[in-house]
Amino acid sequence: MSLLGIHLTLLIGPTVPVPAPAPLIDALAYAQVIHRDTGRSGFEITFQAGRSGLSGLVDYPLLTTPLLKPFNRVILVVTINVTPRVLIDGIITHQQLSPSDQPGQSSVTIIGEDISLMMDLEEKSVEHPAQDETIIANKLILSYAQYGLIPMVIPPLVIDPPIPIERIPVQQETDLQFLNDMAKRYGYVFYIIPGPVPFTNTAYWGPPVRVGVPQSALTVNMGPQTNVSSFNVRYNAMDPTLVEGQIQDRLTNQSFPVQTFASLRPPLAAFPAWLVNQPNVRRKQFREGGLNVMEAYARAQGQTDASIDAVVAEGSLDADRYGTLLQPRALVGVRGAGYSYDGWWYVKQVTHVIQVGSYQQQFTLTREGVGSTTPVVIP
Repeated sequence: MSLLGIHLTLLIGPTVPVPAPAPLIDALAYAQVIHRDTGRSGFEITFQAGRSGLSGLVDYPLLTTPLLKPFNRVILVVTINVTPRVLIDGIITHQQLSPSDQPGQSSVTIIGEDISLMMDLEEKSVEHPAQDETIIANKLILSYAQYGLIPMVIPPLVIDPPIPIERIPVQQETDLQFLNDMAKRYGYVFYIIPGPVPFTNTAYWGPPVRVGVPQSALTVNMGPQTNVSSFNVRYNAMDPTLVEGQIQDRLTNQSFPVQTFASLRPPLAAFPAWLVNQPNVRRKQFREGGLNVMEAYARAQGQTDASIDAVVAEGSLDADRYGTLLQPRALVGVRGAGYSYDGWWYVKQVTHVIQVGSYQQQFTLTREGVGSTTPVVIP
């Protein structure tokens, strides 16, 4: 439980945001931030918008302030127990007005997305000669250093540096689309992690993070220790997919079989669906060409690894009772749900809903099957 309370700090403005003025903070009524492990994270902030006094004769005063204009930068920092955490660093894309004939019910809402939005504004036709995916990813990320992007690029298991006399990687889309397309080849993901301090962001390109120190446990149905208000699980045995087929090696022109048998990701469940449901696991034909054997195996394995999460858990918790922020794209323990669904989970998405006197976190967890792999989790 948070002993010193939860505090929200808003920085806003063009290019380099500054602390929001007191009237804007006083008008803040609601904030929602969504973090996902794929695609862009987003935010929505609602302000009460009155028209009293001389300043409201012509227009709503909030609509005339330059701080809420589209393409301004917004940084939200949440402080729990004196520890500040950057919740979102993003760009305003929409502005909405909701007038009301009831006193104090009119509102102005700004909606935006994380800094990766700026990587998706311009389609490019660019060649990347003699550069593999790792080099290209680092180069594209570093070109947005003005937004504080720090690259964290994990090389694929198999790298085939392109020789210019044989092939040249060509980009015919935005930088963000190109980064995502390169990631999908290996079952990787690309996303922006706000922080660790304001005005900086970590740009992650690599496999979903299924290792490391898990977060404090989500506790279900355990009396006074319970910190989860709802927890629902669904098991879809049709998701896991194995890949099989053939590839004509572009270097030797010889045909070789390509087949996957299991996931190579660290297991979070004792009984993975792709294993216990044999031989009824879905099988997909490998249909890519122009690759060598090692590249083909790496891409086939990436397709299998990306499909294995057959079990999804959704729920919500109170941030004050939990005592910290639940971080997406990381591991968390669950206890109190029974052997089948206790243990380690991967946090796929977290939605933060903040109002005066209330801070709720809605979450989506995934893993590959049922059964806990550990007798205890971190409390």
